[in-house]
Amino acid sequence: MDKDWTIDLEHDEYDQNIDLIITDALQAVEETEKGCYVTLVTSAAFGDPVVYLQPLLEKLYDNRVKIKYIDQCGCGGYVLRVWKI
Repeated sequence: MDKDWTIDLEHDEYDQNIDLIITDALQAVEETEKGCYVTLVTSAAFGDPVVYLQPLLEKLYDNRVKIKYIDQCGCGGYVLRVWKI
């Protein structure tokens, strides 16, 4: 994506499958062009993505991403923003 965008990883099959959340989150970051961000909205079922997703992103992308925890949604999901730099 050559623009800022959001991917919803909190409903349906994501609510029961943390591996699918991780796989699709990594693909979303990969598809995001340098200079843009993807907002990852993750299921509340697995807790805060700062614990399970952010460390993985930091390890895989090293200094090529900037990550910011935004907030927990009113519906219970979590919002993590990832910029490609």
